[in-house]
Amino acid sequence: MLTLSKVTLRFGQQVFGPFNLRIEHGERIAVLGPSGAGKSTLLKLLSGELRASSGHIQFMDRPYQAWSFAQLSEHRAVLPQSSGLAFNLDTQLVIGLGRVAVQEDRKLSDIITQAANLACAQHLLHRRFDTLSGGEQARVQLARIFAQLWDRQHGLILVDEPLAALDPGLQLELLENLDHFATERGHSVVSILHDINHAMTNADRLLMLKNGTLINDVWCSEDVVPALENLYNIRLSRAVDLHGQTFIAPRQRKPIHTNQAQQGRWHEPITT
Repeated sequence: MLTLSKVTLRFGQQVFGPFNLRIEHGERIAVLGPSGAGKSTLLKLLSGELRASSGHIQFMDRPYQAWSFAQLSEHRAVLPQSSGLAFNLDTQLVIGLGRVAVQEDRKLSDIITQAANLACAQHLLHRRFDTLSGGEQARVQLARIFAQLWDRQHGLILVDEPLAALDPGLQLELLENLDHFATERGHSVVSILHDINHAMTNADRLLMLKNGTLINDVWCSEDVVPALENLYNIRLSRAVDLHGQTFIAPRQRKPIHTNQAQQGRWHEPITT
């Protein structure tokens, strides 16, 4: 679906990459890394918002430059960290922006309503977007993504910390709804997440970034704990509940040595 080959991006003296990776149909990928690691920059490369300084990016076997806006919007949806909307728009209009490239959209009203329901934002319809809280705005923006790819198959959804302003219960519900939405339609999902446990629970694959470099591209499993310790320079504890669900929590903030993290000296299983 999406391929990056020897992709780099240069901002002055700072260089991101090189990135070499491939995203397949239906994958769930979490992007992890400390603040300033380049996670949002990578997402903008994946979306085509930023043009690579070198290397090649192919989306569905075509470079992004070969896509028109209308064509791209039928296959790729992006939920940025902040929306930048400053206008007094009705929430229905904001959700409907996801369908702006669709001509004669006879299903628009129904799709807006269904997308709002899936994003737990049905009670926010007919409200002004700029009067909503940060968490409410996040739900409306997620509904926009749902509306955009509602009647499409095998698309790509890119989200940058979509749940940061939400309470834990709503975070879990919306992550499940996003996964269900994507699974039904065969969409791939790439999410920037700061919560390790959300990543472990909802992703099949982890991309780990540090200092603008992709240092790990691994399948999600209990074996990634040493790599996570190395990524964040912290010691982690791993606990397994009665249902077999694994949870990871920081144990110490002291820097750890790479060779010790690789040996996995600080992730003893703890059964609760």
